Amino acid sequence: MIEVSADRFEELVSAALDSLPPEFASRIENVAVMVEDGTPSSSLLGLYEGIPLTKRTFGHSGVGPDRITIFRLPILARANSEAEVQEQVRRTVLHEVGHYFGIGDRRLRELGW
Repeated sequence: MIEVSADRFEELVSAALDSLPPEFASRIENVAVMVEDGTPSSSLLGLYEGIPLTKRTFGHSGVGPDRITIFRLPILARANSEAEVQEQVRRTVLHEVGHYFGIGDRRLRELGW
């Protein structure tokens, strides 16, 4: 497992969010993105918790933020270099943002996310 500090890992998550195409980034509202350590042996790299845009109704307003969590230790356990960590963070962020937009796991895998 490669070592990447928590601060550096958060920078990589921020960079991945900043790399989103403007047409998608501008549509993301009320989403908290968090980094947690997780468990190195876990297969869960990220988690989206909330109601996808495609499932929302008018009654959705006023609720707390959706949440995307990126798990640091499982990503580090799969990487051999910081470049690999950076690429996996980007893919994981894109995957979880895809869930926010209502894209299912099967389609996300087809897209390489």
